[in-house]
Amino acid sequence: MLCKTPYLILLTLLVMPNGAFAQESSAINAADTGWVMICAALVMLMVPGLAFFYSGMVHSNNVVATIMHSYMKLCTITIVWVLWGYSLAFGTSYYGFFGDLSFLGFAGVTGEALSEDVPIPHYIFAMFQGMFAVVTAAIITGAFAERVRLGPILLLSVIWITVVYAPVAHWVWGGGWIATKLEALDFAGGAVVHINSGVAGLVAALVLGRRINYKQSEVTRPHNLPLVVLGASLLWFGWFGFNAGSALAANGLAALAFANTAIAGAAGGLGWFMLESRHKHRATAIGVISGTVAGLVSITPAAGFVTPLSSIIIGGAGSAICYGAVMLLKPRLGYDDSLDAFGIHGVGGLWGAIATGLFATLDVNSAGADGLFYGSADLLIAEILASSAVIAYSAIATYIVLQTLRKFMKIRVSEEAETKGLDATQHGEIGYVLN
Repeated sequence: MLCKTPYLILLTLLVMPNGAFAQESSAINAADTGWVMICAALVMLMVPGLAFFYSGMVHSNNVVATIMHSYMKLCTITIVWVLWGYSLAFGTSYYGFFGDLSFLGFAGVTGEALSEDVPIPHYIFAMFQGMFAVVTAAIITGAFAERVRLGPILLLSVIWITVVYAPVAHWVWGGGWIATKLEALDFAGGAVVHINSGVAGLVAALVLGRRINYKQSEVTRPHNLPLVVLGASLLWFGWFGFNAGSALAANGLAALAFANTAIAGAAGGLGWFMLESRHKHRATAIGVISGTVAGLVSITPAAGFVTPLSSIIIGGAGSAICYGAVMLLKPRLGYDDSLDAFGIHGVGGLWGAIATGLFATLDVNSAGADGLFYGSADLLIAEILASSAVIAYSAIATYIVLQTLRKFMKIRVSEEAETKGLDATQHGEIGYVLN
């Protein structure tokens, strides 16, 4: 009798009406769900991409430590997002400033459709947004690479995601005041991800101080340029999920964001190439890569609101503006933003937000708005106000969190450990074994 049980179960499944198992997911669109699942994985791929990108630019005795910062953010922030981060960002709004705890521990997050307008499982939306939080936390580490301990930085990231990232994400995407009161636009994270992380990175670099071997007159050469190129390539590849996935559907809007991502990245790389050739009389691979990332950062908030022709201008101009921040502003002011988290992400994100206020048009997205070049200054004003608010909040909150942590633990490594390298002194490993 027992041996017949599996056959009885199989027979029951075959004759059971489809609705019996389809009831929970009847409103789910399979194509949209598949697309956003892929995009969530692409955004996750950006984290190891960032690890390669960053680790190739540091000294060879800090490769493992730099990779660990990004990889451990992926592990740590994913758990934080499930436990309370998602709820603070997307829970029912408290006066437009942060979400409640209705989704604490993913309570209420199910396989059912998020809404009639977004027919993908709530799980997928929540994890897609979670990957954005991970990437944002990982970007910040580029500002203070080669001089900090991993444990305190992970704790910093947990607190920062809780008190900085989650509220800002709520303001912009979770029904908060920037979206509902200012009506500013941020398609895929210009303010939430790039301005937020860039400003936080700058504050951290200033608070923690320069590397002991830092010299304003010298630009640290990447110790492994192919590793940098590999990382940047993975970032660009993942960026299609980052931007096009923010349409939350496999539709024409996703196609527009996909196209704009490719175009702006290319324009950014070409722009840096031309500027560097003119300014330094030679073009470098690291320069072209930096320009590509600058173009991608710049188009992020505008990807679903502007035309492809506008994306050329946004990506190219973003590359030029970031070039000025990295090559001119940083040496003049003397701060040690190790891998230009602020110079590329902070500055590029700010330009992207302003560009959204200039180039957005209802012609490509009826859910957006017309920017200055299409007859209205309202959006530009909203973008400037929203960006200013994020800059101020991120800077002040990050400073408070950092200074508080410094009272309880040592964040920087010793001078001896920094001189010997973080790989051996912090992890007991080395990045390369040449036998």
